[in-house]
Amino acid sequence: MEVHEGELIRRSQDGDRTSFDVLVRTYHALAYNVAYRMLNDPDAASDATQTAFVRAYRSIGSFRRDATFSTWLYRIVTNACLDRLRRKDRVSRSLSLVSDDGDGSAEDIDIPDSSHDPSGLAEQAERRALVQEAISRLAPSHRTVLVLYDLSGLSYEQVAEALQVPLGTVKSRLNRARLALKEELAPHMELLR
Repeated sequence: MEVHEGELIRRSQDGDRTSFDVLVRTYHALAYNVAYRMLNDPDAASDATQTAFVRAYRSIGSFRRDATFSTWLYRIVTNACLDRLRRKDRVSRSLSLVSDDGDGSAEDIDIPDSSHDPSGLAEQAERRALVQEAISRLAPSHRTVLVLYDLSGLSYEQVAEALQVPLGTVKSRLNRARLALKEELAPHMELLR
């Protein structure tokens, strides 16, 4: 018999670790994917995902169900990643400067599908790595909205809820993030065509 997510949450709030383990198994891949996209490092993403689930377990009692569990978890994962990025910035003392040309336009970058031959697959892997590296150089606030909206498929409303910012802020950051990503990828446009 399959237990409904709401029941798993209720049981977890009552201290049932087995129910929380089911939630972890259900959402682990989703959480890890967000963390990896934000941190661009498998080990750091794994650590951030683990940190997020520990935080979620500790605060499951405060989960009010006015948001979906996945949106609540996205917020926790995002915060764990941002904490990690802040620590990294403090250690390295390097700041990433992002310029915005201010024209308000954003152009999607389409990466063409390669054929399944080995050279095509290698080019596709190179393009993916190039895009992931460019994303990792974005400011954390830009990277976060880009990962949540464009890569994870959340709606504007869900991103706003996960980040606890107004809807207009999400749209503005997403526009700036796309412009910054376009600028990061500009020197490599020939490879991306």
